[in-house]
Amino acid sequence: MAAAHSGKRSLTLKFMVVIMLLGLTATSAALFPMTEFGKLPQGSRLERIQQSPQYRDGKFHNQQDTPMMTDKRGRLAALWDFFFSRPDTVKPDRPLPLVKTDLATLDKQQDLVVWLGHSSWFIQLGGKRILIDPVFSHYAAPFAFLNKAFAGDYPWRAEDMPEIDTLIISHDHWDHLDYPTLRALKPKIKQIVTPLGVGAHFEAWGFDPTLIHELDWQEKVAIDSELTIHALPARHFSGRGLTGNKTLWASFMLVTPQRKVYYSGDTGYGPHFKQIGEQFNDIDLAIMENGQYDEGWKYIHMMPEEAAQATDELGAKTMVPGHAGRFALANHSWDEPFRRIAAASAGRGYQLLTPEMGQILAVSKSHQVFDSWWE
Repeated sequence: MAAAHSGKRSLTLKFMVVIMLLGLTATSAALFPMTEFGKLPQGSRLERIQQSPQYRDGKFHNQQDTPMMTDKRGRLAALWDFFFSRPDTVKPDRPLPLVKTDLATLDKQQDLVVWLGHSSWFIQLGGKRILIDPVFSHYAAPFAFLNKAFAGDYPWRAEDMPEIDTLIISHDHWDHLDYPTLRALKPKIKQIVTPLGVGAHFEAWGFDPTLIHELDWQEKVAIDSELTIHALPARHFSGRGLTGNKTLWASFMLVTPQRKVYYSGDTGYGPHFKQIGEQFNDIDLAIMENGQYDEGWKYIHMMPEEAAQATDELGAKTMVPGHAGRFALANHSWDEPFRRIAAASAGRGYQLLTPEMGQILAVSKSHQVFDSWWE
């Protein structure tokens, strides 16, 4: 009886600590507004959002029912685990290998992809330089003491970047939309492509509204005659504070006359992969989310085996996994996503490509071989 009572007190204390942390964040944002939080859509932007088939009851929705949590712990218990009960293996005990590629010196006419860790990608297609979800900061959170990057030298800085023809942001979570990085990149960004609503953050940060293209699912923008970007469904959620799903999340297809490259963004598994595969045939490369998963939130992030199945349904020739390798948002070991996707890809209809951070992946070479660098 006493043990049960003690356990209940311990659980209550845990919830109180987590609530206090959430309250501190909310109070900080309310009383001392931080530029990093951005701004929610309003005015004509909100009016356009309200016309979206994805928007109802004051927020965006997925194609199918997508509960945030799927186990009995609940969100507060999951947050407790994130802050206070993390196994040592979520981070490597040594700096991960990487290649310090100077992106500014690459031949712009080469179609290539360079993984910059987590979900940050540098892409060249059709003579255009594209940057996706760049996070060059050493943390991915509202405050620098939260969600710190893995140890080791991180060589990419905004000041070393070439001019970026198109910046793509998949959604407004902190590990994809990083204010310090974007502030530093601002003079180099020529155009921005985001899902609906995310442009409000950019305008609040002083970006020229004429540079911003906000897309609903199944909308597209022609960057020029050589590159078209399609916004497509994903299964996720959004929000930078305690107010969620006021902006949309998306995956993207990058299309030139010669290539098709797909970026999944953050997403759970769903029927959208088969639909996209039917909509776009002959996909050269799929950049797929593969990390920060948990059975407790299995509908908003894919398990590696689901990422493998999704790539098959897309009909892609090759796949490169991301959303791992720099930040730990889940409690699986840092190397587990790579081990599991390698096993799940065996015998599939696509070629798995696993470059180190900074290694150049040539989109035209479907049979490139990369080491199992995580072993």
